[in-house]
Amino acid sequence: MTRMTSTRLADGRELIYFDDAGSRLAASRTRETNPDRRELPERAEPGEIRFDALSNEWVAVAAHRQTRTHLPPADQCPLCPTTAHNASEIPSPDYDVVVFENRFPSLGPAAGPIPEDPAWGTAGPAYGRCEVVSFTPEHAGSFSGLSEARARTVVEAWSHRTEALSQLPGVRQVFPFENRGADIGVTLHHPHGQIYAYPYITPRAGTLGVAARKFYDGSDGRRTLTGSLLRAEREDGSRMVMEGENFSAYVPFAARWPLEIHLVPHRQVPDLAALSGEEKDELAHVYLDLLKRLDAFYPTPTPYISAWHQAPLDKVLRPASYLHLQLTSPRRAADKLKYLAGSEAAMGAFINDTTPESVAERLRAVTVPKSAAPAAPQPAQPEGVHA
Repeated sequence: MTRMTSTRLADGRELIYFDDAGSRLAASRTRETNPDRRELPERAEPGEIRFDALSNEWVAVAAHRQTRTHLPPADQCPLCPTTAHNASEIPSPDYDVVVFENRFPSLGPAAGPIPEDPAWGTAGPAYGRCEVVSFTPEHAGSFSGLSEARARTVVEAWSHRTEALSQLPGVRQVFPFENRGADIGVTLHHPHGQIYAYPYITPRAGTLGVAARKFYDGSDGRRTLTGSLLRAEREDGSRMVMEGENFSAYVPFAARWPLEIHLVPHRQVPDLAALSGEEKDELAHVYLDLLKRLDAFYPTPTPYISAWHQAPLDKVLRPASYLHLQLTSPRRAADKLKYLAGSEAAMGAFINDTTPESVAERLRAVTVPKSAAPAAPQPAQPEGVHA
């Protein structure tokens, strides 16, 4: 089973080790192991959020992030294990998966409610939390190169953090995601993702939530919008990429991006924390499969955004919402990127340069190499040592 150990960095930020099932690291790790001996400045106060009355949306103002680490050389990577020559964000000389509070957060470190009934001129502290998830101690590579056992540990970390962050005061939405590739705008090459805990419901989640609620019939648990779309795609078949016991993946009928795949559980659940152990086991397998297909789509690795859409923490929208992954890439050809210009950026009116059916057909045709070390069954929650 995954073992969790929570500790603190020199400036008070939380860091949590998630050890693989059966990992040699789990037996000896305690919260006092490998303390952070760096001299770090005190953590800054939260930035600011401002209300845009024209669009009815919140905007975070985080000028302090201008000084964040940007594409450092490998021997100065903050996500590699600490060595005598590189005192990184991770004090241990080795780890499997680690989650820690971002040193340069867009939201947080304090948590709390934001102003209600905002209008022009409304502002407040940028409450919330931003965490970094390092998938591996290896500096090179990507998620698609992880073993299935390691991918299962990452799934457990996402699940654990989703549940924990959902309990913070004022948090309205928890969003795990990964930006991969320089064309997406990553600032660290080390394989990693992030988790944002927002103090408001984001515009995209709000739009999806309203559509889901309009379709939803609470008297029949099967009548959900995402579940209905999944059934329709499976019946049609032309855009399906894969079908499993608990998850299926397809290119959506009205895909916005040149490469877009939705991975959806067969059972309606609000978030990753609600998945069963069996569902998490399969998720580790199918998610790796999808990423390998995406990487094999072109001669060079495909830049992508992996976005987990989880139910907002809202009593109206949450019952109708349905966990799903949206995996997208702006790459429209081997040597071409789609840029969000006038129609997309200004109007939000997408124009796709590919057909969903042809993309799905190419993804199905990819020969996927087998992952190493299949994931061992694990319980829904990790055991842990807490600070």
